[in-house]
Amino acid sequence: MPASSVYQSIRRFFVKAPFAHQQDLTGKTVIVTGCAPGSIGFETARTLADWGATVIVTTRSTVEKTVQALRVVTTGGAVDGHTLDLASADSVAAFVAWFEKKYAGQLDILVNNAGIHLDLLSQWKAPQLTADGFEIQWRINYLGTMHLTHLLLPLLQASGNKTGDARIVNVVSQLHSKGFNAGLSGSYPYNSWTAYGMSKLALVHATFELQRRYGGTDHVQAYCLHPGAVFTNIADKGLAGNGWLQAVRHALSPVERFSLLTPEEGAQTSIHCASHPDAAGGQYYQQCRPRAAAADSADAAVAAQLWEKTGHWVQSLAH
Repeated sequence: MPASSVYQSIRRFFVKAPFAHQQDLTGKTVIVTGCAPGSIGFETARTLADWGATVIVTTRSTVEKTVQALRVVTTGGAVDGHTLDLASADSVAAFVAWFEKKYAGQLDILVNNAGIHLDLLSQWKAPQLTADGFEIQWRINYLGTMHLTHLLLPLLQASGNKTGDARIVNVVSQLHSKGFNAGLSGSYPYNSWTAYGMSKLALVHATFELQRRYGGTDHVQAYCLHPGAVFTNIADKGLAGNGWLQAVRHALSPVERFSLLTPEEGAQTSIHCASHPDAAGGQYYQQCRPRAAAADSADAAVAAQLWEKTGHWVQSLAH
C-alpha cells in the first residue's frame, strides 16, 4: 500500500468526518459566499457544481482566479462568480443587482459561508470598527450576511413556492456559545472572541427566525451549522501581525493537517444542509446531523427582536 494511503487510513481512524450523500442538483441555482481556494466555501461550491448545480461564488477580490480554479476541478454544472464585500452595503447591493440581471432572479440555495475571525490572541482592547461604525466581526459575519439574505429572500421565496424547496444555509460555529443574548445590543466588555461569538449567535437566531417566518407556506428552509475544526488560512489572518506565532504555526502545520479536518471534510455539513432531501430546516447541524445549539439560541423573543431591528437597518440602506 502506498505511503500516502497508509497515512490517510491512519488519519481517518482518528479524525471522524462523515460525507454528504450525493444528490442530483441539475437545474438548481446556488450562491456560495466566501470561496477562495483552500476554503470550505471553495469545496462546497465544487461539490454542488459536480452534482449538477449552477453555482455562483463570491470573494472580496480575485474572484476570476477562483472561478477559473473551480472550472478546472469541477465536472458537472456551471460555475460563475462576482466580487462581494460583506462590509460594504454598496457591494452587497451591486452583487444582488448583477445576479438578478444575469440569472433572471432564479435562486434555489443560498450558502452564507463567508466570514472572518480576527485577533485570535485577544490583543484588541477596543472594538475595531468598519467605515460605517460597526464592530468588524459583527458587521461582516452578521449584518453583511443578513443584508445579503434580506435582498435575496424574495427570490428564494419565489423558488420555494415554485419547487417546494428553497434553502438558506448559514455557516456559524460552535463558538456561538461564547455569545449571549444580553450582549446582542452591543453592550458587553469587549473581547474579540466574544465579539465573534456574538456574530455567530446572532446568525443562529436569524436561522431559527427565518424558519419560523418562511419555512411553512413559502417553503424556504433555513439551516445553521458548525463545520468542525478545519485546517484553512483563517488562523493565519487571525494571527496577522505576529510573525513569531505565525512561524510556530507553520512549523506545526503537519500536526494540524493530521488532526484537523481538510476543507473538503469541513464542507460536508454545508453540502448536506444545502442538498439532502431529508435534512430538516430550523436546526443546528454538526457532522451532517442535527445537534443542540447553545441555550440562548432557544429564546424566540430575542430572535424576533433581533430580526426586526436588523430589518429596519436593511431598509435604511435603501434610502
